Amino acid sequence: MMFERRFPQIFSVFGVFVALLLGGCGPSAEEQAGQPAAGADGRYALRGTVIAVLGERGSVLVDHEAIPGYMPRMTMEFRVNPGDLKVLREGLSIRGWMYEAGGDYFLEGIWPVEPVGERIVEAAGHALRQDTVTRGATPYREVGENLPDFALYDQDGRVVQATQLRGRQVVLNFIFSRCPDAKMCPATVAKMTRLQALAREAGVVDLELVSISLDPEYDTPGVLRDYADSRGIDTSNYRFLTGPERAIKDMLAQLGVLTFQDGPLLQHTLATVLIDGRGRIVHRADGSEWRAEDFAARLRRPQGAP
Repeated sequence: MMFERRFPQIFSVFGVFVALLLGGCGPSAEEQAGQPAAGADGRYALRGTVIAVLGERGSVLVDHEAIPGYMPRMTMEFRVNPGDLKVLREGLSIRGWMYEAGGDYFLEGIWPVEPVGERIVEAAGHALRQDTVTRGATPYREVGENLPDFALYDQDGRVVQATQLRGRQVVLNFIFSRCPDAKMCPATVAKMTRLQALAREAGVVDLELVSISLDPEYDTPGVLRDYADSRGIDTSNYRFLTGPERAIKDMLAQLGVLTFQDGPLLQHTLATVLIDGRGRIVHRADGSEWRAEDFAARLRRPQGAP
């Protein structure tokens, strides 16, 4: 069962988990060489360029590179999930995993491959890694410190940097799309959407809501887009972010969220933080018992608003 405890109660074991969080896992030799690699369950790594998005067919046409020992370079149709249909666009370079089933070809785990965006995400991840290491065994940021700088992908495949959030009030937490405990991630997302509505009613126009995935290996931009759409979430000021596992582990360490794998389950704590327009953490709630009304009351209102 997933667990939740207030941060002061778990701080004594935080150093143990930080050691796990800081342990990196680098790319495979195939990935380092830029070559497709065979995956588990008959899946193969694939790189290519989207030629067309065939929404009515639930598929995309991709000009893909050769898959050594399996398939030459060619243009093929792949079935994808509904979220990917909305994220992918003609001319976009992608990487993902392809597999065959029932005579059809499927593509999943899709990520955009754009040089500028990748460089931004990579540079931010490197800087975040160095910052986490410099902070030592307990890199946790207290209330009053700044939100760590980061660059991740949102549910539309766009790069979002922490600096883009400056000048706006931000409420940030961590979730993942496959979370099976209704009292954890689903409840947290429901509270975020409640806060979104309360802020709108109060005339607060500078609020950004951010949920970062705890499971970036599975939660690609398309998966998060499908997650938001299937729940009818207004993403005009609610971003679901994902990206390199290493960068997210560093974010978790600096914001005091613990995770570990318990068999098939991802166990984790919860934390929700409020960041002011200067990027400073001004409030924090641990666990899942926080109330949207409490955060709404802490938001800065425009002059003349009740």
